[in-house]
Amino acid sequence: MSSGKARQAEDLMADKAPEQKAPGGVPQRMVFNRVEFSGALGDLGTLLPLGIAMIVLNGLHANSVMVMIGLVYIVAGSYFRVPISVEPMKVIGAISIAMGLSPAQISSAALWMGIFTLFLGSTGLIHVIGRYTPKSTIRGVQLAGGVALMIKAVEFMIRKDPNLAVPTIGGIGVGLLLGIAGVLVTFLLLDNKKVPAAVFIVGGGMLVGLLLGKPFRVEDLTPGLYLPQLFPYGAPSWEDFLFVIPVLVIPQIPMTIGNAIFSSSDMLKNYYGERSSRCTYGALANSQGLADIVSFFFGGLPMCHGASGIACHYVFGARTNGSNLMIGLIFIALGVFFGQNALTILNLLPRSILGVLLLFAGAQLALMIGDLKEKKDLFVAVSMLVISLALNLGVAFICGILLAYALKSDKMKI
Repeated sequence: MSSGKARQAEDLMADKAPEQKAPGGVPQRMVFNRVEFSGALGDLGTLLPLGIAMIVLNGLHANSVMVMIGLVYIVAGSYFRVPISVEPMKVIGAISIAMGLSPAQISSAALWMGIFTLFLGSTGLIHVIGRYTPKSTIRGVQLAGGVALMIKAVEFMIRKDPNLAVPTIGGIGVGLLLGIAGVLVTFLLLDNKKVPAAVFIVGGGMLVGLLLGKPFRVEDLTPGLYLPQLFPYGAPSWEDFLFVIPVLVIPQIPMTIGNAIFSSSDMLKNYYGERSSRCTYGALANSQGLADIVSFFFGGLPMCHGASGIACHYVFGARTNGSNLMIGLIFIALGVFFGQNALTILNLLPRSILGVLLLFAGAQLALMIGDLKEKKDLFVAVSMLVISLALNLGVAFICGILLAYALKSDKMKI
């Protein structure tokens, strides 16, 4: 057998070889293979659009954002020992983009959220809140989050992609064609160990970006050494610190508690069983708190562990924290060696391909309501979906708790 064929056979055997399993049903040690790499790429659909927008529109430094994300991926994965997501805080990101807020204001919000979540986790208050949060409310967060991801996925597919030089083929949007093709290919490859779905569609998407995207010039990359700096935007003023409390921090808090802590912990336990023993409410709160405080000092964006990202990693194959190490190193390498020019690489990936990732992850997340059997519980979850679509998920979370207790006390009947 030739050396090339031998290596191919070894790779295939490595993918098929039985892993030593923990009681939760997933490997006890880190695994580095094509399936784990596929899972590592699974959350790009939730991470890149908001992250890139805050770099381009709000002026955050790409090297600071990417290195901080990469470090948190690696540290969190090493501690929790299961695949765990790292995402921008969505409420803060959306408001910051809409209002054109400055980097100093965004980093101020990261500090406040870091202090708040670290307080909840270190005092144990988050466990008290969790004890009185009904299961139907957590499922409502997951249903609403999943549907929101699927809606965003469709938007990515049907809207014009600013990074594609060829917008239509035969009168049909290129994004829509790519999206449909990506969905079909993902269905075919979702359980394929030899050609994992996310690796294929992300790689194929970047190839399409090279062929149909805006002209790509290698000289624009200018590799170098771009290390994050302490306070790259200068120290925020007191006005910045005070301004962001009502504008960014308070609207983000319900979303963080409901989605990034309660729902994330619930999903990790469902997916990984006993392997997720470290993924308690307090540990997740502390992890996010420390990450955001460090991000404040080095110019990153406000980060959290989102349930949607956990679903993204899982549905595309991540089963060990080896996926965290791989995606973390990719982001660190992009930030350190390319800095702001890393956007040239990331923008090769068409939005519709990110939409494919979001669509499957959203479906996985929404289907978590399958274990709700009582009509009252389903009513709470569906009501939260409606409220989240009309307002936002943070408001839906608060309303869901109130509604669940009202139904529990028999003051309301359905």
